[in-house]
Amino acid sequence: MRKVHSRLLASTVAVNLAGCFAFRTPFMHRAEVSLRSSSSPSFLFSSKLRRGPKVGPARLMCTATTVDSTDEQKQESSVRKRVLSGVQPTGNLHLGNYLGAIRQWVKNQDEYENYFCVVDLHAITAPHVPSELQKSSLDIAALYLASGIDPAKSKVFIQSHVPAHAELCWLLNCVTPMNWMEKMIQYKEKAKKQGESVSIGLFDYPILMAADILLYQAQLVPVGEDQRQHLELARDIARRFNDQYCKKKSMPAKGRRVFREPEALIVKEGARVMSLQDGTSKMSKSDPSDLSRINLLDPPEVIDKKVKKCKTDAAAGIEWDNPERPECTNLLNIYQSVTGKSKEDILSEVQHMQWGQFKPLLSEAVIAHLAPIQVKYKDLMEDQTYLKQVLLDGANSADLIAGQTLSWTKNAMGFTSKSDLM
Repeated sequence: MRKVHSRLLASTVAVNLAGCFAFRTPFMHRAEVSLRSSSSPSFLFSSKLRRGPKVGPARLMCTATTVDSTDEQKQESSVRKRVLSGVQPTGNLHLGNYLGAIRQWVKNQDEYENYFCVVDLHAITAPHVPSELQKSSLDIAALYLASGIDPAKSKVFIQSHVPAHAELCWLLNCVTPMNWMEKMIQYKEKAKKQGESVSIGLFDYPILMAADILLYQAQLVPVGEDQRQHLELARDIARRFNDQYCKKKSMPAKGRRVFREPEALIVKEGARVMSLQDGTSKMSKSDPSDLSRINLLDPPEVIDKKVKKCKTDAAAGIEWDNPERPECTNLLNIYQSVTGKSKEDILSEVQHMQWGQFKPLLSEAVIAHLAPIQVKYKDLMEDQTYLKQVLLDGANSADLIAGQTLSWTKNAMGFTSKSDLM
C-alpha cells in the first residue's frame, strides 16, 4: 500500500513542482522532496530559499536551493510545456472542431502537459436549456476520448467542477480596465445577434477565458485567428496584475510574479475548415443552417446528404488555392485532412473530375474517418462509468494546480486566508 501511495504521490508532486517553482518564481530551483505517507496522505510546503506566500489545501514538504543559469536552462528545457484548451458544450462538435483543434491536441499529447476542459461556464453566456447543458457536457467529454485524447497523458475535466475558475474571474474583473473590454470584437458581433437579451456574462467572458488560462500557468494556448484578441487580453491582464501586486518585495507576493504570460500555439496549416455553404466563413456550431457543417455524430446518410448539397461553383475541373473558388479549396482541404494524402496525389486523382464525381468520393472518405470515433463514443455513453471517473480524476488534478494559483493570487491581493486564522 505504501508503494502505491508513493507512486501516486510522485505524480502529484511532479505537477506541483512545476507550479511551485517553474511557474511561480523568476528563477528555477532544485527541489528535494520528502513525502509523508499516512492513511490520508498530506503534505506541507516549505522553502528554505526564501519565504513564499502560504498555499492552499495541497501541502508539500520540500527544500530548495538556487541553481546557476546553465542548470536553469537545462531544467526549463526538460520540463514539458503546459497547454490548456477547451470547447463549449453547445451543440454538437463538428468537423471543424475536430480537424482544427481536437486532432491537433491528440497529436501533441506526448509533447506537452495537457489540460483539456469542457467549458460549461462559457456556455451559459447565451440563453440555454439546463437539461441539454448537462447532457452536452458529457457528450463533449466523450467525444474528446473517442477522438483519441488519452487520460493517461492528458487531464480531461469539466470547467465548473473546478471552482477556482469562477473565483479567479471575479478577482481579475477587479483588475481589468473597462476600456479593455469595450474593445473586444466578438462581444460586439455576438451582442448584435442576441439583441436585448445579451448578458453581462457575454461581455465579461473574455476575462473568464483569461482566468481559465492563467489558473494553470499555461505556456501555450491553441488559438485560431478569431481568438487571438482574447489571448492578448490574458497576457495584458497577467502583466498588469504582476506589475500592480508583485513588483515590490514589501508586498505580500514578495516581489515574485503570480501569473505566466501565455503564448499562442498555432495549429498546422490546412486545419481551418470552412462552412459547407460559404467557403469564406468558418464552420460554426452557431450557424443557423445545419447544412453548413458536418457534425461528428452525423450518421452516414446525413453526411452524404450534406456533402451533396454543399455549395460549389460552375468552373471546370477541381483546383486548390484559387481565391475565386473558396468552396473548392475548402472541400479539397477536408478531403486531404480525412485521407492524409498529399496535395500532389489528390490533384492527380481529382483535378479532372466534375463535382458529381468528387462529392461521393469526399462523402465516403469523411464517413470512413468518423466511423471509429462514432463507435467509441457510443460505447462510452452506453456505460458512463469510465467516462465519469476520467472527469473526476481530471477535475481533482486540475484543482491542485488551479487552487495553488488562486492561493497565490489572493495572497498577492492581500486577502486573509483560513490558515492565517489558525
